[in-house]
Amino acid sequence: MSRLHSVSLVPEKCKGCTACLKRCPTEAIRIRDGRAVILTERCIDCGECIRVCPHKAKKATYDDFSALGSYKWNIALPAPALYGQFDNLEDVDFVLTGLLGCGFDDVYEVACAAELISEYTRRYLRRTDIPKPVISSACPAVARIIAARFPTLCANVMPMLPPVEMAAMLAREEAKANHPELTDEEIGVFFISPCPAKVSYVKNPIGIEKSAISGALSMSDVYFRLLPVMRNITTPKSLSRTGLIGISWAGTGGESSALFNDKYLAADGIENVIQVLDEIENGNISGLEFVELNACSGGCVGGALTVVNPYISKARLQSLRRYLPVSQNRVGPALGGDQTEIPSEYLWNVPLKYTPNLQLDSDITSAMRKMSEIQRIRDQFPDLDCGACGAPSCFALAEDVVCGMACERDCIMKWKDVLRDLDPGMPLPKRDKKL
Repeated sequence: MSRLHSVSLVPEKCKGCTACLKRCPTEAIRIRDGRAVILTERCIDCGECIRVCPHKAKKATYDDFSALGSYKWNIALPAPALYGQFDNLEDVDFVLTGLLGCGFDDVYEVACAAELISEYTRRYLRRTDIPKPVISSACPAVARIIAARFPTLCANVMPMLPPVEMAAMLAREEAKANHPELTDEEIGVFFISPCPAKVSYVKNPIGIEKSAISGALSMSDVYFRLLPVMRNITTPKSLSRTGLIGISWAGTGGESSALFNDKYLAADGIENVIQVLDEIENGNISGLEFVELNACSGGCVGGALTVVNPYISKARLQSLRRYLPVSQNRVGPALGGDQTEIPSEYLWNVPLKYTPNLQLDSDITSAMRKMSEIQRIRDQFPDLDCGACGAPSCFALAEDVVCGMACERDCIMKWKDVLRDLDPGMPLPKRDKKL
């Protein structure tokens, strides 16, 4: 079944430059007929192309506020990164009260669920029957790139729901307890997302068959709606139920520091994430128990749907959490004193499986033959990875040739050979020394 994506191209804005081509971590972009083309089977919706495109030719697709009209009761799920978008914010309740003024009936902070996940993670790490290091499952882009490129690490990914999913489940339970007249279908739960990967998660959840989230809104859209509403709030309602741990999840290292365990590694930025995963897979990193990876630089505060620079946002959150309690959300005692006990409803029921984004052939013999042909063609290319052919690398072009999506003469160096054959005496262009 094909995945629904949240990243798409705006063709009329694309100039055919190679900015996105060179930065896509899964080589999911090609330049064809002077414009970028997204290979959907390879895309993980990380949003890196949105971030680097100088012409704003990539966009994220998300729900509009009009979607709230489809439900009788609407609940906002603000990610903790939302709080870091506001300057001089001294009380989170101003943001939460503002969301009520924007049309929501209730608010449930994702940071509350993050504090619960932190405690359940501590329990999970006490287990002796799991491969380590345990890799966080909070970032869907990281989980997808592991499934596509790191088959031996799939078992290391913690099979626990991310905070946003747990928040949606708890918000629904709370709404039905307070309003028994409502059915599940009448309750709309909308996540305020900092990135396209989590927008995509709503339609394509990882570890479960269907998400409890009704839709996802862009954090930048919500931010600009909140500004005029918040200016009119003098005394906010007392709504916040989160502490320092929950707020800290917005930035890199926040999830790890909440484990009270110094045997962890925290990294951000999709290129750094891939390098760390390579090192773990190759056995070059030892002694770790937990690995926190975020596809966006700085963590969720660096998502493509945020407004503020991630480092400014992290500084604001640091000031905001200064007077907060460590945590305001605790889980109940473990059944029978089992310090590894985690409720089954918060664990995956669909395991993460290796799903390569490029399968040459279903028959292994034919696939090996095609791989040999790819290598033969690759050896004929100049190893420049210039991107002029419309592929991100010489190896990718060789793959495209074998798969019937390109030809060898798409390589500009091959064209130079053709021109030499047509006119052996034709001089090659010389570099202008004045440039």
